[in-house]
Amino acid sequence: MTSSVETTLRGPEAYSLSRRVIDEMEAAGVWPTPLNFELWLHYLGDPDGALGREIQRILAAEEPFTEATADMLAAEYLPRGRLTEEIRDAGRVLDRELSSVADAISRAHRSQAAYGQTLDKAASSIDAAGDGETLKTIVGGLSTATRRVQRENETLEKKLDASTKEVARLREHLEQVRRDAMTDALTNLANRKAFDEHLAAACQQVEADGEPMVLAVLDVDHFKRFNDTWGHQTGDQVLRYVASVIGRYGQLPRIAARYGGEEFAIIFPRESSRQVEVALEAIRKEIASRSLRRRSTNDELGAVTISAGFAVRRPGETGSTLLERADAALYASKRTGRNRVTSAESLDIAA
Repeated sequence: MTSSVETTLRGPEAYSLSRRVIDEMEAAGVWPTPLNFELWLHYLGDPDGALGREIQRILAAEEPFTEATADMLAAEYLPRGRLTEEIRDAGRVLDRELSSVADAISRAHRSQAAYGQTLDKAASSIDAAGDGETLKTIVGGLSTATRRVQRENETLEKKLDASTKEVARLREHLEQVRRDAMTDALTNLANRKAFDEHLAAACQQVEADGEPMVLAVLDVDHFKRFNDTWGHQTGDQVLRYVASVIGRYGQLPRIAARYGGEEFAIIFPRESSRQVEVALEAIRKEIASRSLRRRSTNDELGAVTISAGFAVRRPGETGSTLLERADAALYASKRTGRNRVTSAESLDIAA
């Protein structure tokens, strides 16, 4: 039940989608650059998504699809584009800071070398000095050189302190950018990329520890019909509501994600099948119990329901195989009437 472009591109539909992208781009007069091609893959792969709607708006308004437009769309809607630009900016700042620190260290080294030469000369002069005035002059020169070195060292310390703080700020900023790039903008849940990484990591961890793990996939019932009836903005409102419920039940150590379109997923590490089924039933009942209203007009939208499927990870099972079995359980929930929870294990028993 996934609608992600990444999944489509790994299957036989990839060729037809790619051909369609080229045809649609040609019809719209958009050059098939690599970035444009990626944008239109996401647009046609998920036309109801945020990027798809924005491209539809641009085309409807007959705005020119320029390189600047493509860059803007990529920065806004492609997480990798946002992350790359932020990393590039941070790299420029780091280069500047490191160059400045290198200059300060170089000046300090030169000052220390000059101070060493001054000390050597002073030692020779003291040996040759025959009166107090000469010694006084030598000591005065040493005092001046010492103060100069102290000033250079103080400058270097201040520069290193400032650079340390700047690097810490950049590190915090990049960490926030990384979190943003792994978060779905509409629902604030983990996005597909984050989910894939968490699923792989969770499988490795429970395999090493010999612990159980369950994966659940949830899908909003009849969402396309709902979207066509009430419009995309109201559809987004519904997705945010569903995500808020799923997010509350999917708090750490569980991991809740928007898997694609109207589909969500929850990873349940170290939990039993029974615990997961209880949680999914609670999510299903809470979502179905509320009668929604359209914010803009206060129209009664009625109740929204979800279907869910889950699978218990088998020893040695990969994340992709586990996902396939959870997806099959979700399909079973859809086939048997929707608004229900099905386990992959119950399908195995029935088979």
